[in-house]
Amino acid sequence: MKRERNNCGFSLMEVLLAMATLSIGMIFVAGVFPVAIHFSTIATERTIAAVVADEAFAKIRIYGEVDLDYQNWLSAEPPVGCVDFSELVTVEPDEFAYPSDPCNNILRTRYCWSALCRRVGTTRLVQVTVFINRKIGSGTMYHGGTEDRPIPVPVGVSGSVGSNVLAIEAGKENLINDDYTIVDDLTGRLYRVLERYRPPNADTIVLDRPWDVDSPAPDWVWVVPSPVNGGRYPCLAAYQKVIRF
Repeated sequence: MKRERNNCGFSLMEVLLAMATLSIGMIFVAGVFPVAIHFSTIATERTIAAVVADEAFAKIRIYGEVDLDYQNWLSAEPPVGCVDFSELVTVEPDEFAYPSDPCNNILRTRYCWSALCRRVGTTRLVQVTVFINRKIGSGTMYHGGTEDRPIPVPVGVSGSVGSNVLAIEAGKENLINDDYTIVDDLTGRLYRVLERYRPPNADTIVLDRPWDVDSPAPDWVWVVPSPVNGGRYPCLAAYQKVIRF
C-alpha cells in the first residue's frame, strides 16, 4: 500500500499573514525608540538645568556682593519691578556660559543662563529668577539686541485681575507662545502659558492659573522668546530664590 504524503510546509497565505503580523509588531517597536530618546533628552536637560541654576545663584551672590551699590539697586526706595542682572552688575559674558570654564567661550557653549532681580520691600532681600537656556547654534540672532545668548525681554500685556486670559501688545505677539514661562514684572510671579490663540486672536494667551487678585493689573511681563528667525524654544526651566545681600 502507498503511504499518504504528509504536507508539513506552510501555505503562501500563512507566510504572508505571518510577515504582516511581524511587520506591524516591528513598526510599534521601532516607534518606541524616538519617544524614549525624546524623554531621555528631556530628563537629561532638566538635570543639567538644576545644576546650572545652582551655579547661577552662586555667581549672582558673589557678583552681587562685589557690586552691591552699583546703580543703587538695594536702595531704601520701594521695589519698582524686575531688572536684568547683567544691567545691575559688571559680569563678563562668558560667566553666563555653562559649563563654567575659563576657556569656555559663550559663543561655543551649549547652555547658558540669565537672571532677573527684584528687591523685596525695603530690605536687603532680592528675589532672583534664573532662566536656564539652551543655545540654538553659533551665529543665531536673539531678541533683545546684540546678545550672544537668549535673554528675557519685556512684553506689554493687559487683562483683568483674577482672569487667566491676557492680551499681548501689538507687534509682539510672536514673542510669547504655547508652553512658555512668563514672569510678572511687579511681583516676580511665574506663570505658564497654556495656549496662544490662533489668528485672528493671536494676541490672546491663556495662563495656567488666574492672575493673582492681590497683584496690580498686568502691565508687562518678562519672557525668553525664540530666536529672531524662529526655531526651538530655548528656555529649559526657570528657578527662583530669595537671596540676602
